[in-house]
Amino acid sequence: MQIVRVQHCSAWFNDSFSLRAINWQLEPGQCWVILGHNGAGKSALGALLAGAGEIRAGHIEGLPPRVELVSLASQAALIEAERAKDDSDITDEVFAGTPVHELLAEHCRDPELQAQLVQLFGLAALLDSGFRQLSTGETRKLLLIRALVSKPDLLVLDEPYEGLDAASAAKLAVYLAKRASITPLILILNRVDEIPAFATHLGLMQGGELVQQVPSSDHLARQQMLQLLHLQTSDLSIPPPDPAAPAPPLNAAEPLVRIRQGRVAYGDKVVFSHLDWCIQPGQHWQLSGPNGSGKTCLLNLITGDHPQCYNNDIFVFGYQRGQGESIWEIKQHIGYVSSSLQWQYRVSISVQNVLLSGFYDSIGLYQTATDSQRSIVRQWLSLLGMDRRSDAPFQQLSFGDQRLVLIARAMVKHPHLLILDEPCLGLDDMNRQLVLALVSRLCNESSTTVVYVNHHGADVIQGIEHYLALPGNAAETASAALVP
Repeated sequence: MQIVRVQHCSAWFNDSFSLRAINWQLEPGQCWVILGHNGAGKSALGALLAGAGEIRAGHIEGLPPRVELVSLASQAALIEAERAKDDSDITDEVFAGTPVHELLAEHCRDPELQAQLVQLFGLAALLDSGFRQLSTGETRKLLLIRALVSKPDLLVLDEPYEGLDAASAAKLAVYLAKRASITPLILILNRVDEIPAFATHLGLMQGGELVQQVPSSDHLARQQMLQLLHLQTSDLSIPPPDPAAPAPPLNAAEPLVRIRQGRVAYGDKVVFSHLDWCIQPGQHWQLSGPNGSGKTCLLNLITGDHPQCYNNDIFVFGYQRGQGESIWEIKQHIGYVSSSLQWQYRVSISVQNVLLSGFYDSIGLYQTATDSQRSIVRQWLSLLGMDRRSDAPFQQLSFGDQRLVLIARAMVKHPHLLILDEPCLGLDDMNRQLVLALVSRLCNESSTTVVYVNHHGADVIQGIEHYLALPGNAAETASAALVP
């Protein structure tokens, strides 16, 4: 690869965000790490190199012909493309999605490398599976393998470890350390503890500008840059619930959730079976397990968003599942955040109205919010530092800022059960610490029970003392760790 020069480059992405006057040079043998808060422009900078955005000033010289980008946005785009292929409402057949082996073949320029990476990341058994049957982490692995086997001239990885279990993330880190000497590499990271030893340069984005560039070997300059990302989380105060619409009362003697001999299977593939789980009020749980072990499936059994919930013996919030209860009678007790929800939240709506929709458990706002609810939402916006973006279109926020808004949406009504499925995915260090501090405060100071899914050992929530580990082997699910 020749030298790539980004000279005085300003690029428009949408009415809410532009990159401004970027001056940057990428030389052969360099590995750059780009840091910054959510909404600072990190992902936009990576996308610019991949051809996104409208350059309105300056220019880019020396950009190679094959630039591969893996990002949360590209993951969402592939999910949307597969959803667009679904004609099950016409054919009345369940659409599993494009087979994994076909999606890989579309980009493969090195079959031998593809075979090695499929084995390394444990996708061999899924090659004939449809894309829509993959978990979030498995989808991420698919995108990474597709990018790597395309033999790019420049590889841009935006949050490459997000959604991966710890073992898979470690394998990817080892592989990238070897690949960095072959392929020019740009890593866009939210977590400073993920900066690899092989990184040669660090860049800091702020307000759409590349405000600092330092050699990674310059320890003083590096430390000064990282200090800009530090967050003080003291004096956090969670806004109150809506006094005019408190959460419906529950029988304190009954568990919130009880699952007996839970089982999810797709044809011959058993995700988990023989699973017993009981969540009592005030018990905070952390749910863990490798990609594809069924964590999200298990949570969707509770929320009623999985079609096999009626095939299981499930008791939720005073209802035996399948005895005539409506899904809204269940959801009124739950606040929920997941990647799936974020990808589904595609309606044209303002940030303020996304938060207000949390009072009504809807995607979009179809009721008139009360003055009390609007006041509470203003408090949440202030807490998130988004006061001035109240009326901004939700879809024009960065992925991390969207995630932050959806977390607040889940918490706004102070539900009996708050389900957080990888809530910190896509968040920078500042907002990650903010979310962890808020949830810890919620665990310790409210009546909300928390269920938390997490792959990162550093993302600890104080107050969680119960653990359920899914092993990722259906034959062993009965012995999944239930630690009081």
